[in-house]
Amino acid sequence: MKAMEKGQRGEKTQRTAKREKKPAAAKQEKHVPRPSVRDMGRSPAPEREDVLGGRNAVLEALKAGRGINRILTVPGGREKDMAPLLSLAAERGVPVRPASRQKLDEIAPGLRHQGVLAYVAPVAYASLEDILARAEAQGEPPLLLLLDGIEDPHNVGALLRTADAAGVHGVLLPERRSCALTATVAKTSAGAVEYVPVARIGNTVQEMKRLKERGLWLVGADMAGEMESFAADMTGPLVIVIGSEGRGLGRLVKETCDFLVRIPMQGRINSLNASVAGALLMYEARRQRCMGKG
Repeated sequence: MKAMEKGQRGEKTQRTAKREKKPAAAKQEKHVPRPSVRDMGRSPAPEREDVLGGRNAVLEALKAGRGINRILTVPGGREKDMAPLLSLAAERGVPVRPASRQKLDEIAPGLRHQGVLAYVAPVAYASLEDILARAEAQGEPPLLLLLDGIEDPHNVGALLRTADAAGVHGVLLPERRSCALTATVAKTSAGAVEYVPVARIGNTVQEMKRLKERGLWLVGADMAGEMESFAADMTGPLVIVIGSEGRGLGRLVKETCDFLVRIPMQGRINSLNASVAGALLMYEARRQRCMGKG
């Protein structure tokens, strides 16, 4: 009996020892896989095509009339060296924003930016005068497209593509809360960005009032518009205003429009994508101009 008890105790001791060893085994360091050959041979990320860095590079781009969306500068730099650049940026209407050096390093890693970065556009921006002159040269009342707060570059590119097809004379893009001309916009436009003049504008409502003073009518796309798009007269000098995805037209923008139109919809979905709504209104304006209203 004692021998059996001793043997059982020995077996229990061995089992207990095994259980006690398990946590120790769990504490062993995890195996860290070595980088694969593919990872080791991977080249660094390519330099961003839409960013230009350095005081002289940005200054020369401004002198050459290259399209620049905005400039970022690190405050506290040499004011004497920056003066020509800031002066020319103000003259060209290019917004300049302050940013930390760390932010610039994150945007363009490895680039010697000297505290200055510029977001460049794939093409040069036009002016409102250029757009109106284009309409006059074609012997037509101006037909413009104004995008109020559209931030999706794919929508902007699609609208530019339709604007080219529908014979729109130019597109107006606000500087704030709106997508600028980028490589993605250019690609989505399928080349239309090369043919449709695009102008940057400051305060949207103030610019709309100036357009009114020049004899243009402003029609806004809104689900609660007082008339259907087919009933609106779009044959004269016109600016079609399209609101942002989700929010639609801003309150002040809506109030500044001469009239609002809604697109007839028979289905259960109560809204359209911004680029689709813009396309329908641009082609309605083109239809009326080609065939007469009605």
